[in-house]
Amino acid sequence: MNTRRTTFIAGLSLVALVAAGCGDDEATTDEATLETPSPTAETTTDDMATPVPAPGMAGAFQVPGEPVDDDSAFTYDEVAVPVGSVVTVDSEEEDGRTTITLDATGLAPDRDFGVHVHTQPCGMQPSDSGPHYQNDLDPAATPEAPSADPAYANPQNEIWLDITTDDAGNAQASTTVEWEFRDDEANSVVLHAQHTMTEPGEAGMAGDRLACIDADF
Repeated sequence: MNTRRTTFIAGLSLVALVAAGCGDDEATTDEATLETPSPTAETTTDDMATPVPAPGMAGAFQVPGEPVDDDSAFTYDEVAVPVGSVVTVDSEEEDGRTTITLDATGLAPDRDFGVHVHTQPCGMQPSDSGPHYQNDLDPAATPEAPSADPAYANPQNEIWLDITTDDAGNAQASTTVEWEFRDDEANSVVLHAQHTMTEPGEAGMAGDRLACIDADF
């Protein structure tokens, strides 16, 4: 069984992360500070807790506009994804199946989010994370017109982890699909502004991209 964990924490400070190798049967944890998209953001004060590096972490998170070495985590909407919020994504692959579990704390309370795995790493612009990862690729999709066909844009062919937060901004979601990720083709998790739509022509759409974290699937 191949198990991975990715954690992102919304904040303004920059955290240097420690790289460590792992085998297929070990857990991998990536923790990073979620940065706001302002290249002039100041660092946090001493009273804000800094994540403690854990084995398996790699890269250094930076504000958009600065060179990104490895992993990144950005918030594009501090109202919906506030500074200090935390999202953890666990991925387990076994016997041709993949289970993804999401835990969120400190997001905007009592609101919906769509959450999907995307193909590209996070970047300065929300669109940098590319389209949704699909197990079976929609042959009609293009970069200008991503897949909106329910035959391909559905929770069995993509990773959907839609959540509704409670009055404290916390939520959980889990999904299992009958396939494993292709190497190097799933690279981020994106939080969207609403639950995912399912009708033809809008299937897979979930509004604006509010936050993004690079993920090692």
